[in-house]
Amino acid sequence: MTKPQGNFAPFASRMQGEGLPEIVTRTFEHYYNQLASGETGLIPETDIEPAATLPDTANLPPEMAAAGREALPKAILLKLNGGLGTSMGLEKAKSLLQIKNGLNFLDIIAKQALHSGIPLVLMDSYSTSEDSLEALSQYTGLQGDIPLDFLQHKVPKIVREDLSPATSDTDPDLAWCPPGHGDIYTALITSGMLDKLLSKGYRYAFVSNSDNLGAVIDPAILGYFASNNLPFMMEVADRTEADKKGGHLAQMPGGQLLLRESAQCPAEDEATFQDITRHRFFNTNNLWINLDALKELMDAQNNILGLSMICNKKTVDPRDKASTPVFQLETAMGSAIAVFQGAGAVRISKSRFAPIKKTNDLLDVRSDNYIMTDDFQVQANPERQLGRAYIDLDPAFYQFVDDFEARFPSGPPSLVQCERLVVKGDILFEEGVVIQGNVTMKNGTSSQVVVPKGSIITGDWEA
Repeated sequence: MTKPQGNFAPFASRMQGEGLPEIVTRTFEHYYNQLASGETGLIPETDIEPAATLPDTANLPPEMAAAGREALPKAILLKLNGGLGTSMGLEKAKSLLQIKNGLNFLDIIAKQALHSGIPLVLMDSYSTSEDSLEALSQYTGLQGDIPLDFLQHKVPKIVREDLSPATSDTDPDLAWCPPGHGDIYTALITSGMLDKLLSKGYRYAFVSNSDNLGAVIDPAILGYFASNNLPFMMEVADRTEADKKGGHLAQMPGGQLLLRESAQCPAEDEATFQDITRHRFFNTNNLWINLDALKELMDAQNNILGLSMICNKKTVDPRDKASTPVFQLETAMGSAIAVFQGAGAVRISKSRFAPIKKTNDLLDVRSDNYIMTDDFQVQANPERQLGRAYIDLDPAFYQFVDDFEARFPSGPPSLVQCERLVVKGDILFEEGVVIQGNVTMKNGTSSQVVVPKGSIITGDWEA
């Protein structure tokens, strides 16, 4: 079968009809033309080299913190807040999920921003903006000369067979998809946010995911970024076996850093992609952007940054595998490390990367394994001596937040002395349960069983 060359005109018409900015249409056309010409977005192992040794933030000299405190008045905290947390059964912004001490992600982020005295800005989606802004309205100190949010865009899905715009008879919204968080650079332009920030004297943006409570402003890291006049910087952490399927940092033969995501790895390179001794660092999505450098680069490139394309194969209705096969074109914001000449990366401890992706993570952070400090940072409990707990809850009963919370009606058990917790089957935990050591709990019956109030579990437990 001859590969179709595609026709962009129907996409342009559809995007114009949705009121999308012209820059968004041109950017999507840039990637559509790559797809139509046969480009895959793949980055083979032969084109890259492992990233060299990186500066370690644990070894930054004391003067970096002083430089960072001096630069703080020119910095903003920018959180990606477009996700709904559907994998955890949520229907509103994931950042509205209660995390610690009765506070949700946005509460904690707002209090951190107010404590540090720097503006908070959200990149919301159409699905999260209204609820998120309503939640933040109680924090009047956040209201300033910078808008609290701007919106990411949407782009059409593409029929794989003929590269035409996808349609859906059941739900018109299914014909559209997010363009990935690489859209942040386009959205900063189209919303006017970038110009507004620059006009008010802001020069540095620290960007991270709203579900990563470890991503807080660190004056020493800001000082390193500002003192070295870097245009862009990525925080990376050591890959472990648990991280081997995620994206990794690499470099081009000339030394320019780049990010390779799993969807950009050819099948024949999978073994080297997952070799954590070769590719040692993963992207935490904690990024530092010099706003002047971003403005200069966007102006020079007609507002198309030219990030690496990620081509995902999906169906138009993700819940119906028999529906029309489509391509979804995305970009990752971290891939900008390859387009900013002289971009850098620093190695961080994993304390700055603690995202909550599953209810396993939620139980860990809600428990006494973590505490909240006076400056609203959620940190590992210093009384815990065992490293991070391994938690594996049976997805049949704990995957969705409503089911999870119903099985911990009085809050989480004490886990500060727990090394490993595996729960299999339907088990409800009453108040004051303490779990210690390496524990596997099994309920092989068809009925829910209850762990009584105040129980201390020190070994394997079976109903």
